[in-house]
Amino acid sequence: MDAPRIHIGNQTSADAPARLPFDFALRHGFDAFEWFSDRGQAGWCEDDADSSARQDLRAIAAERGIRYSVHAPWAADPADPGGAAAIRRGLDFAADVAARVVVVHLALGRGVTAFVEALGPLLRQARAAGAVLALENTPATGPEDVNAAFAALAAVPEAAGVVGLCLDTGHANLHAGTRNDYLGFVDRLGGHVPIVHWHAHENWGDRDSHLPLFTGPSGRDDTGLRELVGRLRRRGFGGSVVLEQWPWPPELLVKARDRLRGLWDAAAPGSA
Repeated sequence: MDAPRIHIGNQTSADAPARLPFDFALRHGFDAFEWFSDRGQAGWCEDDADSSARQDLRAIAAERGIRYSVHAPWAADPADPGGAAAIRRGLDFAADVAARVVVVHLALGRGVTAFVEALGPLLRQARAAGAVLALENTPATGPEDVNAAFAALAAVPEAAGVVGLCLDTGHANLHAGTRNDYLGFVDRLGGHVPIVHWHAHENWGDRDSHLPLFTGPSGRDDTGLRELVGRLRRRGFGGSVVLEQWPWPPELLVKARDRLRGLWDAAAPGSA
């Protein structure tokens, strides 16, 4: 059985003009790219792209076979009016450029019920935009939190087919209950949790350092990533993998992409 196709790409950075990582992705044939609404010192936000620029980006994606995703601001909580407005801007941009995924942090400070209730109007907008809301685990989010959120969403008719998990393995590696054990985090996710997007970066369990793949622990031993690939294949993962950093030299992203693609393609047929 062939593995589902994955797309691998990079992301805008708060420390670099948006065209720099984007042009890098085009030059090196990446087939995914994420627009992270994080202005920072030099980054990108939706206001930087007028209607003409959005049309151009849509055309580039169609021509090059690139799968776009959009990352809402990290602090955008749908239960907060300002956060909900920020997510709506991301969904508007996604509709304009044909992005398939909009990433939102799984912000459970007000509890699961408040979070799920706040998602209602956003789920309807996501469906209209042809996008999926990918809820990302933060370092504070445990697998049981994810399970509870998706159990609640299963009872919401509007959520069907338009919500999934953005698995952030760097954050999973930092969570207090699974520190230095992101595989344990994945193993504790219920079968009702659809993983639709993967934020790929590494750390040593000390801080959210966003190291490129194969420059942290997996640079010494890539067994963990091999095991993760097997788990994702068994779950039928076929989404985008976003390398969440703008390193120096940026060619580290190309090496990470190529090596990860090799792991995915070489995974034993029985793991699919």
